[in-house]
Amino acid sequence: MERPETTLFMLMSVDGKISTGDTDAMDVDKDFLNVDGVKEGLKQYYDIEQTTDPFSLNSGRVFEKIGVNEKKVFQDGIPVSFVVVDNKPHLTSEGIEYLAEKTRGVFVVSTNANHPAKILSGQNDKITFLLYNNEIDFQDVLYKLKKNGADKLTIQSGGTLNSVLLRAGLIDHLSIVVAPILVGGKNTATLIDGESLHNNFELMKLRPLTLVSCKQLEHSYLHLKYDVKN
Repeated sequence: MERPETTLFMLMSVDGKISTGDTDAMDVDKDFLNVDGVKEGLKQYYDIEQTTDPFSLNSGRVFEKIGVNEKKVFQDGIPVSFVVVDNKPHLTSEGIEYLAEKTRGVFVVSTNANHPAKILSGQNDKITFLLYNNEIDFQDVLYKLKKNGADKLTIQSGGTLNSVLLRAGLIDHLSIVVAPILVGGKNTATLIDGESLHNNFELMKLRPLTLVSCKQLEHSYLHLKYDVKN
């Protein structure tokens, strides 16, 4: 393949929610710890996460949300290279340098020519900045990651970015940990969000799945694995 083999790895509720509400203050990682019947098995998700690929793609918004800019995470170094999609930007110079310090390296992908990673990439060999005009070409991003040694890539982004990658045929596998809870809320993020289909001619954008395994974990959790039929 001219790109890495990709796996979408996420924690979701039974109704497909990857957050507990419609604001950045709501978060499954911290909120599930406060819910009896769910908190007891949550550690299993993090144990599985430790076995994922050495390259991981996420969004700047997620890193901002978990406190990377304030250096609140990654007490110890981790053997992962992060690929961060960040247009706004959500990451600060301090956050990017912190990621580079605590990981094997960071690739910042953006359409923002004024992103702080642009300057930092010329000062730190562990920081790579990929700039695109108007719209990110994710096929090209994955091609460049492959050239940089990424044979396999774990995707852990939000529902909108997940949708972009899925529609483009860039997700090969799913690895989903299902928590025993119903969240609800029409504006709460789901595994795949993005723009809805508008007519039957767009049905080709749907991605059927082949079940690889279904493992029952402790405390009513499930671990589902699928191959995506691209």
